[in-house]
Amino acid sequence: MKSPQQNAHADIEATLLVVDDEPNIRELLSTSLRFAGFDVLSAANGTDALRIAEQKEPDLLVLDVMLPDMDGFAVTRRLRQAGKHIPVVFLTARDDTSDKITGLTVGGDDYVTKPFSLEEVVARIRAVLRRTHSAEDEETAVIEVSELELDDDTHEVRRGGILIDLSPTEFKLLRYLMLNANRVLSKSQILDHVWEYDFGGDTGIVESYISYLRRKIDVAPTSDEAGNPIDVEWTPMIQTKRGVGYMLRTPDSK
Repeated sequence: MKSPQQNAHADIEATLLVVDDEPNIRELLSTSLRFAGFDVLSAANGTDALRIAEQKEPDLLVLDVMLPDMDGFAVTRRLRQAGKHIPVVFLTARDDTSDKITGLTVGGDDYVTKPFSLEEVVARIRAVLRRTHSAEDEETAVIEVSELELDDDTHEVRRGGILIDLSPTEFKLLRYLMLNANRVLSKSQILDHVWEYDFGGDTGIVESYISYLRRKIDVAPTSDEAGNPIDVEWTPMIQTKRGVGYMLRTPDSK
């Protein structure tokens, strides 16, 4: 994915692909997003969306769930199966929890329910782009979330300065959670990024490793590295969102 700085014009924030079969909504969104500083492509159905995404490589899709030929979830599945991890913000009139879970499971990044304000859509798009680029372009070897610190170079993790021993898979899982702190990640998203499985992978392995990680990240030790007794308390950071996935929440967030 190209960063906004790589677009043809310096004043273009990012290139978006708006996909909606309702001409009025498609035009309103496209015009408003251009006014907000984005370059905008558009499509009226899933087939055209896949073709344009392949040819133009947009930075993000604003994708209606209800399309005439295939739904937005199917479009996203096909993109992911083709190895394209373009961020997706779903638009839908269906305010249904099961739809939101499906959107996360197939690899969506956010979900906006119609009717929506244009300001909200722009804010969601910018938030997703920030998350995506910070995850892809992470330059520092050290990632910090509250008192939790992960060093890519030394492969060391510390919480409150206390060294935590993690396996390579636990380290990779924690890194993904930290890069997406305060954001719910589905089991399938975690499989795809940590184990690099297809969506048919066994999500049970995610539950197991989340459990292992909790014992090390959320349970404070009773002694230091030298074996001396210590008295510390840690607020649990790894949270389960039942039916959706997992999130690393900073202790001071609401």
